[in-house]
Amino acid sequence: MPINLKLGAVVLLLASSIACRQDMHDQPKYVPLRPSDFFGDNRSERPLIEGTVARGHLNDDSAFYTGRGPDGKFVTDFPIPVTKEVILRGQDRFNIYCTPCHDRIGDGNGKVVRRGYRHPPSYHIDRLRQVENGYIYDVITNGFGAMPDYAAQVQQPADRWAIVAYIRALQLSRQATINDVPAAERKQLQGGAK
Repeated sequence: MPINLKLGAVVLLLASSIACRQDMHDQPKYVPLRPSDFFGDNRSERPLIEGTVARGHLNDDSAFYTGRGPDGKFVTDFPIPVTKEVILRGQDRFNIYCTPCHDRIGDGNGKVVRRGYRHPPSYHIDRLRQVENGYIYDVITNGFGAMPDYAAQVQQPADRWAIVAYIRALQLSRQATINDVPAAERKQLQGGAK
């Protein structure tokens, strides 16, 4: 094959590949949030059709997923039933994720604090005993001050609520008196019956 013919074939192949590439770069498509002359409101993003159902997870229960009610205020009640199993699960998650800073009793003297990390407030101060349950859930989810968010570590909302329930149990344990213990167990605590 003569050199001119080879050179011509290479140029033709190169020209045809360049032309195809340009066509692929100039596709007729809408880029999100860019203007469009096609629609009357000049938006390429279209509003959701009324009654659209979410794909994947439908986080419809705002109290469960955000700790806030429909009015945007923190919820005081738990959106899940608080059982012994929930509190034990909360204790397990608390011991894994919270004790490095908050310590096992919630006083804020964890191992990393003793090594120089900023001291978190004790769960046993009046302010934190009086906050809404949704507030504690929100702080676990989104962080607050020096505390980073723990949404990636404690991924399940039910586990975050279990931690809140366990924190409330810790707070109650500091404020409880012997009269808060049922009579049958009170005797065991006082050493009267075994």
